Amino acid sequence: MQTTWIISANAGRARFFSESDPAEPLEEIQDMVNDAARQRASDLETDGMSPTAASNTSHNIGGSEAAGFAHNAKAGAPNKQYQPAQTPQEHETEKFARDISHYLMEAHQQGRFQHLVISASPQFLGALRTYLDPQIKPLIKFELNKDYTQSNPQELRQQLHEQMRAQQAKH
Repeated sequence: MQTTWIISANAGRARFFSESDPAEPLEEIQDMVNDAARQRASDLETDGMSPTAASNTSHNIGGSEAAGFAHNAKAGAPNKQYQPAQTPQEHETEKFARDISHYLMEAHQQGRFQHLVISASPQFLGALRTYLDPQIKPLIKFELNKDYTQSNPQELRQQLHEQMRAQQAKH
Protein backbone atom coordinates (compact mmCIF):
# COMPACT_ATOMS: atom_id res chain seq x y z
CA MET A 1 0.00 0.00 0.00
CA GLN A 2 1.26 3.49 -0.87
CA THR A 3 1.88 5.74 2.13
CA THR A 4 1.74 9.51 1.90
CA TRP A 5 3.46 11.67 4.46
CA ILE A 6 2.02 15.10 5.12
CA ILE A 7 4.27 17.74 6.61
CA SER A 8 2.93 20.88 8.22
CA ALA A 9 5.80 23.22 9.03
CA ASN A 10 7.11 26.66 9.81
CA ALA A 11 10.49 27.89 11.04
CA GLY A 12 9.70 26.78 14.58
CA ARG A 13 7.87 23.48 14.20
CA ALA A 14 7.36 20.61 11.77
CA ARG A 15 4.64 18.01 12.23
CA PHE A 16 4.75 14.80 10.21
CA PHE A 17 1.61 12.79 9.51
CA SER A 18 1.19 9.46 7.78
CA GLU A 19 -1.75 8.56 5.57
CA SER A 20 -2.05 5.01 4.25
CA ASP A 21 -5.82 4.91 3.96
CA PRO A 22 -7.82 8.09 3.22
CA ALA A 23 -10.71 6.65 5.23
CA GLU A 24 -8.57 6.43 8.37
CA PRO A 25 -7.50 9.40 10.52
CA LEU A 26 -4.07 10.89 9.93
CA GLU A 27 -1.44 9.46 12.23
CA GLU A 28 1.03 11.98 13.67
CA ILE A 29 4.42 10.27 13.55
CA GLN A 30 6.83 13.06 14.43
CA ASP A 31 6.76 16.55 15.92
CA MET A 32 10.04 18.41 15.48
CA VAL A 33 10.54 21.70 17.29
CA ASN A 34 13.18 24.29 16.45
CA ASP A 35 13.82 25.84 19.87
CA ALA A 36 16.14 28.45 18.37
CA ALA A 37 13.23 29.92 16.38
CA ARG A 38 11.56 30.82 19.66
CA GLN A 39 14.57 32.70 21.02
CA ARG A 40 15.20 36.41 20.70
CA ALA A 41 17.78 37.52 18.16
CA SER A 42 20.02 38.83 20.94
CA ASP A 43 20.09 35.35 22.51
CA LEU A 44 21.32 33.84 19.25
CA GLU A 45 24.11 36.37 18.70
CA THR A 46 27.02 35.07 20.70
CA ASP A 47 29.85 37.04 19.17
CA GLY A 48 28.80 40.59 19.99
CA MET A 49 31.53 42.97 21.04
CA SER A 50 31.59 44.44 24.49
CA PRO A 51 32.15 48.17 25.04
CA THR A 52 35.66 47.38 26.26
CA ALA A 53 36.65 45.24 23.25
CA ALA A 54 40.04 46.05 21.76
CA SER A 55 38.49 47.16 18.49
CA ASN A 56 37.04 50.18 20.27
CA THR A 57 40.51 51.46 21.14
CA SER A 58 43.42 52.71 19.12
CA HIS A 59 45.52 49.79 20.32
CA ASN A 60 44.03 47.25 17.94
CA ILE A 61 45.84 48.26 14.77
CA GLY A 62 49.47 48.99 15.40
CA GLY A 63 51.26 51.39 13.12
CA SER A 64 50.56 55.07 12.66
CA GLU A 65 47.01 54.92 11.25
CA ALA A 66 44.10 56.14 13.31
CA ALA A 67 41.91 53.47 14.83
CA GLY A 68 38.66 52.27 13.45
CA PHE A 69 36.90 52.55 10.13
CA ALA A 70 39.70 53.66 7.79
CA HIS A 71 42.07 50.91 8.79
CA ASN A 72 39.38 48.24 8.92
CA ALA A 73 37.97 49.27 5.55
CA LYS A 74 41.35 48.80 3.86
CA ALA A 75 41.72 45.37 5.41
CA GLY A 76 38.23 44.34 4.32
CA ALA A 77 37.27 43.82 7.95
CA PRO A 78 33.74 44.38 9.21
CA ASN A 79 32.89 47.87 10.34
CA LYS A 80 29.89 49.60 11.86
CA GLN A 81 28.01 49.42 8.53
CA TYR A 82 28.76 45.72 8.13
CA GLN A 83 25.68 43.55 7.75
CA PRO A 84 26.12 39.77 7.82
CA ALA A 85 24.84 37.87 4.82
CA GLN A 86 22.50 35.99 7.12
CA THR A 87 20.77 36.81 10.38
CA PRO A 88 20.95 34.36 13.28
CA GLN A 89 17.26 33.54 12.76
CA GLU A 90 17.85 32.78 9.07
CA HIS A 91 20.76 30.54 10.02
CA GLU A 92 18.63 28.62 12.52
CA THR A 93 15.82 28.31 9.95
CA GLU A 94 18.29 26.83 7.45
CA LYS A 95 19.56 24.35 10.05
CA PHE A 96 15.99 23.29 10.80
CA ALA A 97 15.22 22.86 7.08
CA ARG A 98 18.34 20.69 6.76
CA ASP A 99 17.25 18.59 9.76
CA ILE A 100 13.83 18.01 8.19
CA SER A 101 15.39 17.12 4.85
CA HIS A 102 17.73 14.65 6.55
CA TYR A 103 14.83 13.07 8.45
CA LEU A 104 12.83 12.73 5.22
CA MET A 105 15.76 11.14 3.39
CA GLU A 106 16.29 8.55 6.11
CA ALA A 107 12.57 7.73 6.26
CA HIS A 108 12.38 7.40 2.47
CA GLN A 109 15.40 5.08 2.42
CA GLN A 110 13.62 2.94 5.02
CA GLY A 111 10.54 2.80 2.76
CA ARG A 112 8.29 4.58 5.24
CA PHE A 113 6.58 6.75 2.59
CA GLN A 114 6.17 6.90 -1.19
CA HIS A 115 4.47 10.30 -1.59
CA LEU A 116 4.82 13.63 0.14
CA VAL A 117 2.52 16.60 0.74
CA ILE A 118 4.08 19.75 2.17
CA SER A 119 2.24 22.63 3.78
CA ALA A 120 4.59 25.29 5.15
CA SER A 121 4.70 28.98 5.84
CA PRO A 122 5.82 30.81 2.67
CA GLN A 123 9.25 31.79 4.03
CA PHE A 124 9.98 28.35 5.40
CA LEU A 125 8.74 26.55 2.29
CA GLY A 126 11.46 28.31 0.29
CA ALA A 127 14.13 27.25 2.76
CA LEU A 128 12.85 23.69 2.82
CA ARG A 129 12.82 23.44 -0.99
CA THR A 130 16.47 24.49 -1.02
CA TYR A 131 17.55 21.62 1.20
CA LEU A 132 15.33 18.77 0.04
CA ASP A 133 17.33 15.95 -1.47
CA PRO A 134 16.87 15.46 -5.25
CA GLN A 135 15.54 11.95 -4.49
CA ILE A 136 12.74 13.43 -2.37
CA LYS A 137 11.55 16.18 -4.73
CA PRO A 138 9.85 13.83 -7.26
CA LEU A 139 7.79 12.31 -4.41
CA ILE A 140 6.04 15.63 -3.70
CA LYS A 141 2.50 15.42 -5.04
CA PHE A 142 1.28 18.71 -3.57
CA GLU A 143 2.82 21.80 -1.99
CA LEU A 144 1.01 24.59 -0.21
CA ASN A 145 2.47 27.81 1.17
CA LYS A 146 0.24 27.96 4.25
CA ASP A 147 1.09 27.37 7.88
CA TYR A 148 -1.23 24.76 9.40
CA THR A 149 1.06 23.70 12.25
CA GLN A 150 -1.60 24.65 14.81
CA SER A 151 -4.36 22.66 13.07
CA ASN A 152 -5.48 19.29 14.33
CA PRO A 153 -5.09 16.35 11.89
CA GLN A 154 -8.71 16.48 10.68
CA GLU A 155 -8.53 20.24 10.00
CA LEU A 156 -5.20 19.81 8.25
CA ARG A 157 -6.54 17.07 5.98
CA GLN A 158 -9.68 19.10 5.19
CA GLN A 159 -7.68 22.26 4.36
CA LEU A 160 -5.25 20.33 2.14
CA HIS A 161 -8.04 18.56 0.26
CA GLU A 162 -9.84 21.87 -0.33
CA GLN A 163 -6.62 23.46 -1.63
CA MET A 164 -5.90 20.44 -3.88
CA ARG A 165 -9.43 20.58 -5.34
CA ALA A 166 -9.09 24.33 -5.93
CA GLN A 167 -5.79 23.81 -7.71
CA GLN A 168 -7.17 20.99 -9.86
CA ALA A 169 -10.16 23.15 -10.82
CA LYS A 170 -7.76 25.79 -12.16
CA HIS A 171 -6.05 23.29 -14.45
